[in-house]
Amino acid sequence: MDGGALHSIGELARRTGLTVKTIRFYSDRGIVAPARRSPAGHRLYGTDAVARLALVRTLRDLGVDLPTIRKVLERELSLPEVAAAHAEALAVRIRVLRLRRAVLTAVAERGTTPEELDLMHQLATLSEDERRRLIGEFLAAVFGSADTGPGAGPVFAAAARSMTPELPGSPSTEQLRAWVELAELSQDEGFRSCLRRLAEDHVAECAGRATTLPRPDLVATVRDRVRPALAAALDAASPQADPVVAALTAHYARALGRPDDAVLRERMLTRLERVNDPRRERYGRLVAVINGWPAPESLAPALDWSITALRARREGVGAH
Repeated sequence: MDGGALHSIGELARRTGLTVKTIRFYSDRGIVAPARRSPAGHRLYGTDAVARLALVRTLRDLGVDLPTIRKVLERELSLPEVAAAHAEALAVRIRVLRLRRAVLTAVAERGTTPEELDLMHQLATLSEDERRRLIGEFLAAVFGSADTGPGAGPVFAAAARSMTPELPGSPSTEQLRAWVELAELSQDEGFRSCLRRLAEDHVAECAGRATTLPRPDLVATVRDRVRPALAAALDAASPQADPVVAALTAHYARALGRPDDAVLRERMLTRLERVNDPRRERYGRLVAVINGWPAPESLAPALDWSITALRARREGVGAH
């Protein structure tokens, strides 16, 4: 010990801000040993004890255990080594706490049952490999065994890429909440069936085309052609909407190589109703949150308008 002034345990407590009980505890465990004892048997500490106790206090506040602190003080472990190990441990702890927060927030907002809570917790705590397998199985159920017609394969591959969430290594709470909801949605058999029918519709349309040349997608055509009608607040059931509807059905007829008749319009209506499933749009928004992509444009207004327009004209082509 140093040859400077010696301090009683009370003086050491005043200088460090620790309690006498705490200093005695550390002293008993050899963390801070007294320099000697007074004639009355009281412990006396050197000035180096102040620095040691300051380090001990800091490391304890950071969650370092006493055996590790003793090794640092005795130079059996370097401070950088300890800091790196505990930083990694804290990162894991933070991730676990974020997962728990994401699950509990979802429960608070949605009024989840105990069974749903258990499922949400399982989904939230999946490893990266388990997450990939879960999404891979979902996409295989949607696209996997579809018989691809001309042009269908590349479209399915692109669709699968756009539907694949990639949760980052240090996700935000929002990304974790989105993952839990998306994972639940991917297990919804009704949603899977909806997407499966859309894939089958695409295969049928590819097979029915008179040419294999690429054509604008029906949904993209609806979005682009209906946008001006929405901006003008055009009533979908009014005669003024006839040119827009005629352009949409003519596009679909050309794409399929079929006449623009009541049968084709009914088929188009069914196709748009399936596309307009709100779960499909929600899934896309969740993927965007998880992957850090811009939020996709909502197609619901254009689809709603087109569906209303086709239903209003169900009695036959040119009813208006």
